[in-house]
Amino acid sequence: MEHFIVSARKYRPKTFKDVVGQQAITNTLKNAIEHNHLAQALLFCGPRGVGKTTCARILAKMINQDGSQSEDEDFAFNIFELDAASNNSVDDIRNLIDQVRIPPQVGKYKVYIIDEVHMLSQAAFNAFLKTLEEPPKHAIFILATTEKHKIIPTILSRCQIFDFKRITVTDAKEYLRYIAENQGIQAEDDALHIIAQKADGAMRDALSIFDRVVSFSGTTLTRQAVTENLNVLDYDTYFKVTDYILSNNIPELLIQFNESLSHGFDGHHFIAGLASHFRDLMVCKNQATIELLEVGEEAKQKYLEQSQKTSIPFLMQCIKLTNECDLNYKTSKNQRLLVELCLMELASINFDGEKKKKW
Repeated sequence: MEHFIVSARKYRPKTFKDVVGQQAITNTLKNAIEHNHLAQALLFCGPRGVGKTTCARILAKMINQDGSQSEDEDFAFNIFELDAASNNSVDDIRNLIDQVRIPPQVGKYKVYIIDEVHMLSQAAFNAFLKTLEEPPKHAIFILATTEKHKIIPTILSRCQIFDFKRITVTDAKEYLRYIAENQGIQAEDDALHIIAQKADGAMRDALSIFDRVVSFSGTTLTRQAVTENLNVLDYDTYFKVTDYILSNNIPELLIQFNESLSHGFDGHHFIAGLASHFRDLMVCKNQATIELLEVGEEAKQKYLEQSQKTSIPFLMQCIKLTNECDLNYKTSKNQRLLVELCLMELASINFDGEKKKKW
């Protein structure tokens, strides 16, 4: 059996132009290298899985290249990675400081990447201060963290800070499409969109979910397979629910809710998703806000069609009722009844946002 390499490692960017969704940072670093204007202490902060360590490795490789090496040269002897989560004592930092004094054998710079730097103890931070302020000219420190607020101000003031942002759903989807084409996988636009949404701004998470879904469905990636595997409520459920609300069909509405519960979804998940659905219908009501709708092209058409059947006062009332249900869910003694009551109230609204009773 051939050894499988997860996509997050297999497709890890090798140059700055391959990094997804961090153009401002990669351009700044590239220009700093070209104009010999690179600080010796850098702090990369931002959410998990957005490219902090990847950018640190690419930077370490670029500053050591002088054109005489092959493109595949990774300068492994010049890059030292320290995981501060498990090496957070004063002794670990002192060992690092002793190493820093020794110049590199190959290349021009030694690059020290300290991951999860906020995990260092107070004493370790203090031991690191002097070296960070005046490092030898052959040393560059790149500190990476997901929690900048935990780093002491004296460290922050010695570093050039780069704030990495969450990767947008569109950028993540485009990168997943590139990987799917590379692997010969037929993927529906909506299927990739759901994976990108579920990843919540982290490219590494998106690639892990992609691998899992491909293992489940093979070379054809459909929206149905993705929703089934990730156990997420499909758009279709909410389109159906909204149609029942619009036709004031309470019995079918309660049956649909029961069906969602029988598939393992809890009421909170259901009602929060319904509130988001009404919000998406609301943004479709105005041409200027349609771009706020983060769904695939096929689903976008469905949203536009359904939004035409609704009025703004009706949607406002729906959002208000679902939001109240969402807020009261955790404190409710009978959570199922709370959601059912909310659904019955929703199905009793007419297009003007007024109540009307029909069973």
